[in-house]
Amino acid sequence: MHIEQIRKATDEYVAALARLIPQLSTSVAPPTAEEVAEMVTSPAIVQLIARDPERGGQIVGTLTLAMFRIPTGLRAWIEDVIVDHESRGKGIGEALTQAALEKARESGARTVDLTSRPSREAANRLYQRVGFVRRETNIYRYDLGG
Repeated sequence: MHIEQIRKATDEYVAALARLIPQLSTSVAPPTAEEVAEMVTSPAIVQLIARDPERGGQIVGTLTLAMFRIPTGLRAWIEDVIVDHESRGKGIGEALTQAALEKARESGARTVDLTSRPSREAANRLYQRVGFVRRETNIYRYDLGG
């Protein structure tokens, strides 16, 4: 497995997201090429991918690490971890997560947060195995209608 950071909105990456995003959420359309370009060039975003040599180097996973400075320090947040359904169980999610933790550590973040739906049982086991600890907190969402 090869993990790398995406820095350009290539056609390959846009197509990979079009294939992977529906495996995470059926209620959200995959990003356009312009949206991918905005994301991968943002200084607040580290976009990681996993390539599987057994599948000809195809992109089989992705993870977004968002990092931004606030008054209490550098925040790091993992979002949209997706591993292609045909490639699950090979340690790809863990490799992406470990790479994100290393990027956050190198950047000076003291903690990394993430959320995961309870129905994503394998993902929740992975995060706990890697060392994430469930927090007692209230998460609120305000729907802006978009």
